[in-house]
Amino acid sequence: MTQHISTTQSGAPVASDAHSQSTGADGAIALTDHYLVEKLAQFNRERVPERVVHAKGGGAFGTFTTTGDVSAYTKAALFQPGVETEMLIRFSSVAGEQGSPDTWRDPRGFAVKFYTTEGNYDLVGNNTPVFFIRDGIKFPDFIHSQKRLPGSNLRDADMQWDFWTLSPESAHQVTWLMGDRGLPASWREMQGYGSHTYQWINAAGERFWVKYHFKSHQGVNAMTADEAEQLAGSDADYYIRDLYENIEAGNFPSWDLHVQVMPYEDAKNYRFNPFDLTKIWPHADYPLVKVGTMTLNRNPENYFAQIEQAAFSPSNFVPGIAASPDKMLQARIFSYADAHRYRVGTNHAQLPVNAPKNEVHNYSQNGAARYTFNSASTPVYAPNSKGGPAAAEPAQVGGGWENDGELTLSAHSLHAADDDFGQAGTLYREVFDDAERARFLDTITGGVAGVQDPGIKERAIGYWTKVDADLGAKLRANLGTAAVSDAEAANKL
Repeated sequence: MTQHISTTQSGAPVASDAHSQSTGADGAIALTDHYLVEKLAQFNRERVPERVVHAKGGGAFGTFTTTGDVSAYTKAALFQPGVETEMLIRFSSVAGEQGSPDTWRDPRGFAVKFYTTEGNYDLVGNNTPVFFIRDGIKFPDFIHSQKRLPGSNLRDADMQWDFWTLSPESAHQVTWLMGDRGLPASWREMQGYGSHTYQWINAAGERFWVKYHFKSHQGVNAMTADEAEQLAGSDADYYIRDLYENIEAGNFPSWDLHVQVMPYEDAKNYRFNPFDLTKIWPHADYPLVKVGTMTLNRNPENYFAQIEQAAFSPSNFVPGIAASPDKMLQARIFSYADAHRYRVGTNHAQLPVNAPKNEVHNYSQNGAARYTFNSASTPVYAPNSKGGPAAAEPAQVGGGWENDGELTLSAHSLHAADDDFGQAGTLYREVFDDAERARFLDTITGGVAGVQDPGIKERAIGYWTKVDADLGAKLRANLGTAAVSDAEAANKL
């Protein structure tokens, strides 16, 4: 193996990696020891701010192969039959910090970057098909409620349940979270979802609404709360280790991607709002259509460079895929890219892990860490008569939807069957089996038992009673909490 000589960042040879310059063996260290100063200054700046959410995670590279034919729905190059596309995935926890255990009960992030021939397409989802809220204006408040108190810096059950019980739209996702999906056996053994409703556009300009579903070939398995707690103490990086070691051993995990496809006009009169992130589309109404298979076959060579600096954003679309009226999606289109500009830098898209495989031509300039640039003869403004890049101006408009409403501050438009607790109740009664329902009751009993404020505890019992009346009664019995009389309830108003 070739032995290289240590150098400074500027490439000059280094005299010693072990000893600072000093005035004699025991004297003062010299400020002119520029290599010492460089090493310490670089070390002080090794960390970038951790993600506010999804801070703890891991990932891998792989390929996505389109095996089905969905060209009738989208013209996106990566989803044409037989196309193979390089991709990167990052799995993560949501609420925990970088040092938190992998096995805390939490949704899991499922963020995919496709390096397509038309630019990068990022699909940033979770291992659940829904989310806690439907409007991005509540997102900072939701995350604050799941983090830590400003005084003690401790997580707080009152704060969590106060937010949830005052946000009834959260019931569906909290039911997923408190069920087995909240503790997957590994990242390999869980489903992935785009969660939002997206728009697909075909070559003729026809529009469709879609939802993404990744189905694990490894099956869907969970761990018990006791196993999760034991691993939190014995192997806090269990999920990261499991993914890395399986790929290193050649046991490549894979998922089939399916979509649900809703004809464009159906959305106008569907029985509930199809752009509500707290709702699913029943498969009986819109069955799954297979698109292709994703296989992870390569571990990162450098975690920081390729996973920590990886920047996924719902604003990274490609031709044939666009946004929808989903209010949470529209908020994320701004928020994610803005977070990356703060956390990694203005030019984060130039880093190798984030750079598209095709050429980039635009008029953006300068900013910190800019290291790709156009020739001096390329104009820096548009329009110009100097041969600079120009927009493609396609024959038909890419995406969009009709809207004739006034500018307003209001909830999403209501459809006939819209409510906040119905799908959560269906999940509990019809999807969970008896054993899952028993574990679910144990989990919410433990969660609500930690609430100190009697008013919040009573609201939590009422919250689960609205999901299922029998569930609420069992929870009340487990907690040993007497029912509040009508008179008492009236006095609390």
